[in-house]
Amino acid sequence: MSKHTTHNRLAWIDRELDTFEEGGVRRHLRTRKGVQTAQVEIDGRSCISFGSNDYLGLAADQRLSDAVADALQTEGWGSGASPLLAGHAAGHRRLEQRLAQFEGTEAALLCTSGFAANSGCIAALVGPGDVVFTDRKNHASLLDGCRLSRADTRVYPHNDTGELGRLLGRASTYRRRLIVTDTLFSMDGDLAPLAELADLAERHDAMLMVDEAHATGVFGARGRGVAEMLDVEHRVDVRVGTLSKALGSIGGFVVGSRSLVEWLVNRSRPYIFSTAMPAAAAAASIAALDIVDAEPERRAGLLARAEQLRRRVVEQGWNTGGSASQIIPLVVGRPELAVRFSGQLDRQGFYVPAVRPPTVPEGESCLRLSLTWNHTEEMIDRLVAALGKLHDDKTEPRA
Repeated sequence: MSKHTTHNRLAWIDRELDTFEEGGVRRHLRTRKGVQTAQVEIDGRSCISFGSNDYLGLAADQRLSDAVADALQTEGWGSGASPLLAGHAAGHRRLEQRLAQFEGTEAALLCTSGFAANSGCIAALVGPGDVVFTDRKNHASLLDGCRLSRADTRVYPHNDTGELGRLLGRASTYRRRLIVTDTLFSMDGDLAPLAELADLAERHDAMLMVDEAHATGVFGARGRGVAEMLDVEHRVDVRVGTLSKALGSIGGFVVGSRSLVEWLVNRSRPYIFSTAMPAAAAAASIAALDIVDAEPERRAGLLARAEQLRRRVVEQGWNTGGSASQIIPLVVGRPELAVRFSGQLDRQGFYVPAVRPPTVPEGESCLRLSLTWNHTEEMIDRLVAALGKLHDDKTEPRA
C-alpha cells in the first residue's frame, strides 16, 4: 500500500447510520419555507403543522417583526462579543428588566438559549462534593448540565417523589443538594408535582430549580408558568425559561434573586464564553411579553382547545399518557410504527413528528401533537378525522 493512501477513519459513521435506519431512529432534516405558523410549506409541500412549539402563535406576529425592525435602526444586528467583554447591550438590559418584572423576581439573566441557561446554571450551582437530583424525563439540557457540573447525579423515576425522598434521605453528607425538574415535560405533556418537590427541598435543605420552557406564556394567571399556577413560586430558588417557544423569539433566561444572577454572571461558563445574542432580537421578546400581558385569552383558549383535543383522541382509543397540556403525545410504542403513521399523516397534509429514542425511552415512541393558538377548529377537526383512519387501520397494530 502506498504511504500516501489514507484510511477512512470515519467509515464507522455510515455503518452506525445504517443501524439507525434499520431501527427506525434515524433523523432527517426537513426544510420549512416561509413564516412559522399553523399552515406551512415543508419540503415543497403545503401542510398543517402540529410540530411547532409556537404555542401562542407569536413567531409570525407582525408586532414582533416591527419591534425588531425598529431596534435594528439603533442596535444594529451583531453583538460582537460575549456579555462580559462588550456584548451586553442596552436592549439586553431592557429585556432583563422586563423579564424580572414579568416574573416578579429581583433580577433576570438573559442567555443565548434555554439549553445554555439550564446547563450553565446547574454547573454554576453544584460541583464536586455536591449532589444533584434529576427527573428521568428531564430535558437533555438539564441532564447534560448535571453531567457537566461533575456533581454526583441521582436520577429518580419520572415524578416519583417517594423515591426522590429516599435518595435525599441518604444525601445528608454532601456540601450542597440540588433538585432540578421540568415543570411541563416536553414529550409527555404532563406536569411536575412542584408542591411535593418544594416540600422535599425544604425538608432536606436542597435547592430547587425548575425549567418552565414549555409553560412560560401558557400556564398561570399571568402566564409565568406552572409554578405560578400551583402557587409555589416563592418556594422555588431558581426558575429558567425560554423565549423561543410561546414567546416566539430566541434565547433563554434565568430569574431569581439578585445574588443568584450575580453568581451566574461570574460562574456560568456558557454565559461567560458565548457571544451575546443580537440586541435587536431582545426587542421581539419584550413585544411578546407585552402581548402575553395584554391578551390572556390566547393561553386560555389554547388550553381549552388542548383539553378538547385530548378528549377526542382518547375517545378514538389513542394513549396520550399523562398529558395535561398543549403537548399531546400519541404513544404507539415502536419507532418504526411512529415513523409509518407520521408518513401517512404527511401524505394527508399534516406534519406530525414521530418522536423516537433517545428523545423518549424505549417503548414510548409517539406522534407528538403540539397545539398552538393558530390552529383553527377546522384544522383540528381534519386532524382528528385523519387520526381516526389510522386507528381504524387494523393492518397497523398499535403498541
